[in-house]
Amino acid sequence: MRSASRDVAAAALTRAALIARAAATMSAAAAGLLLVDDPGPVLAALALVAVATAAQLGALARWPGLVARPAAVVAADFALVFAVLAVSRGGIAYFCFAAGSGGLAGVVLGMRALPVWVAHAAVSFAVTAEVLRRSGPPAEIAAFVVAFPMAGALAGLGAVVATTALTRHLELSTRLLVAAQRSAAADERARLARELHDSVSKTLRGVSLAALALPSSLRRQPALAEHLATTVAAGASAAARQARELLEEMRLDVPDRDFATSVEELCEAWAAASGVAVRTEVSDVQPPVMVCYELTRILREALANVARHAGARRVVVRLARTRRGVLLEVTDDGAGFTVPADLSRLQSASHFGIVGMAERARMVGGRLHLDSVPGGGSTVAVHVPLDPHGTAPRHPSAAAAS
Repeated sequence: MRSASRDVAAAALTRAALIARAAATMSAAAAGLLLVDDPGPVLAALALVAVATAAQLGALARWPGLVARPAAVVAADFALVFAVLAVSRGGIAYFCFAAGSGGLAGVVLGMRALPVWVAHAAVSFAVTAEVLRRSGPPAEIAAFVVAFPMAGALAGLGAVVATTALTRHLELSTRLLVAAQRSAAADERARLARELHDSVSKTLRGVSLAALALPSSLRRQPALAEHLATTVAAGASAAARQARELLEEMRLDVPDRDFATSVEELCEAWAAASGVAVRTEVSDVQPPVMVCYELTRILREALANVARHAGARRVVVRLARTRRGVLLEVTDDGAGFTVPADLSRLQSASHFGIVGMAERARMVGGRLHLDSVPGGGSTVAVHVPLDPHGTAPRHPSAAAAS
């Protein structure tokens, strides 16, 4: 059974073989016009080769699946060889066209084209004998003419080697692409699982605990039962909100859209919702998908912090490519605060957002820097290093999460 890679390689090389054969045949035949007394057969062969090649290329373009029917392709091409033979009367156009036909057979049949090469060689030797008998060229030219019928077999062997090499290359490329797609799908599942665990799962766990305690509290401690019921209702609403936010963020995560456009659209939407002016300074940067996702989440959290705590009137968002990676920077002119030497201390003060941003930066091998003073605004800067190929190093914690 023929593989898809084999058919793709055969279709590509068949086009190349048809074009190369037509070019070689027409060049050789045109040069032969200088050596013949009657140019009629040569001109007729040139016209036939041009028309036949155009028809073959047109058929292949319209029905690329023809290469999956090699017997029909070779039979039709064999008939064309005899037509060129009849028109050219055994001239150089025939020998070039027959050699190209051997190469075409090698492309579509592989080593199964051996009978075709033998048939071409037999016909070519018969034509050669007739040409030598009719013209009687010098011995050195005769030796060249006698060797020429083997050109079809040589061209066919070369075509077999080229087709095999191209098929293997396509199969390897396909395997690499499939592996990359599977890896991307695995990363996406791990990312979604992590987001669900960090948000919806924890909230639902709290709702579950409160719901378990609710029945036993209904009779003995009505006040506690009322508090637990309120907790369950609030937790369910929070879980629904978190799930909705996660779905919205996934819709915004469009791999086919460039990252700079995504950043600008996110900032415009936040400015419209918050009423705070945002100026964007965005360069044409396209980090890997995982880096884009984490930077987008960091940007959303940084803007949310500005809306909740800063009381800012203006925000500047900067995205730039640095010598060693990509930089995202969010600066506001708000109230500011005192930054501790260890950002983890912010967690005890209920500043979970900044700690989460730092963790997200580390997930893609980056680092978050926070600069702020009371009354002087704040700047959140995230730098993610990229290698020369544009990929980010994975942090050990990211590998463990996957």
